[in-house]
Amino acid sequence: MLQGKKIILGVCGSIASYKTANLIRLFVKAGAEVQVLMTKDATEFITPLTLATLSKRPVLVDYFKADTGEWNNHVDLGLWADLFLIAPASANTLAKMATGVCDNLLLATYLSAKCPVYFAPAMDLDMWKHPATQQNIEKLQQFGNQLIKPAFGELASGLVGEGRMAEPEEIVAFLDGELKKKLPLNGKKALVTAGPTFEAIDPVRFIGNHSSGKMGFAIAEKLNQLGAEVTLISGPSAMQLNSKQISRIDVVSADQMLEEVNRHFPKADITVMSAAVADYKPASAASEKIKKKEAEFSIQLIKTTDILSGLGAQKKSGQVLIGFALETENEQEHAIQKLKNKNLDFIVLNSLKDEGAGFKGDQNKITIIDKNLTTETFDLKPKTEVAADICQKIINLVS
Repeated sequence: MLQGKKIILGVCGSIASYKTANLIRLFVKAGAEVQVLMTKDATEFITPLTLATLSKRPVLVDYFKADTGEWNNHVDLGLWADLFLIAPASANTLAKMATGVCDNLLLATYLSAKCPVYFAPAMDLDMWKHPATQQNIEKLQQFGNQLIKPAFGELASGLVGEGRMAEPEEIVAFLDGELKKKLPLNGKKALVTAGPTFEAIDPVRFIGNHSSGKMGFAIAEKLNQLGAEVTLISGPSAMQLNSKQISRIDVVSADQMLEEVNRHFPKADITVMSAAVADYKPASAASEKIKKKEAEFSIQLIKTTDILSGLGAQKKSGQVLIGFALETENEQEHAIQKLKNKNLDFIVLNSLKDEGAGFKGDQNKITIIDKNLTTETFDLKPKTEVAADICQKIINLVS
């Protein structure tokens, strides 16, 4: 969830500031951009050079750059960030935040921030328990700022109790969870199929199609970005997932895809069947490579099981089922027939006649037809954007 997020990390004067080095490393590893702001006291505990090296951005401490007089614009910083984390948050800084004191760059940026603000206190036991501190924390929460609770343990003073700043891994997990809660598909389970199937003729040859899997993979990635727990079942494809949160299951044949889809469908809230599953397969596959002897050679084909039709028959109330139709003639007529026959919530139609769309390419042009036969046609665009259009339609249905 932190991938691509712009994070301001405010570091205050506390022994716990040593933990911010690992915290920045975890943010960067998660794909976030990090801008560190430090109070002057914080620089006595850990150097700006260390945090600048890890964040790959200059650390800002003062309102002005001493050598050039250039202004570190707190307003622009507040607008830039997707989230503002103050960790460690000292008792002194918490008091200033609660009362609107603005005597350093960190606090000026805090007062200018338009994004969610999180704070992870770090202080000694008695400071943490003091009514003034507790009152300030309560006030900050009333402002909408979110507390990341300190842990119980040994403190710098030698006392044992509450006051230790949460560990970096705990902070990252907390932020990840909070961001996920705000996503429209949080808590939903999604099942996506992608790619072709290969139906064996012999150990060397197969019947297949030109599907690359790009459309299905893009849909799986987008559903994951929107908060869904995604399982992707893919036929043979060279595509790789960007998100490690998506569970990928690789299959080869239509029968294997049928087995995996049926295993996962009952628990799925959303199912997107974008795979190009073979309609026919050889009645039997030769155990050895077939030699080229006769001038003519024929293979007996039999129908594969219609996976989508089976899902439509067992679909329960509340489940969303989406199919795809790739057509070359009478496109809408065939798509509507498929929509009705297979009990779909909507169908995504694309045509091989549309230049630049279809298999293998990075673009697609689609028409979405829902069960009320409402039709919406989209322009040719990258498959990542097509996936966003399809997922927005899903959000509308789920909500």
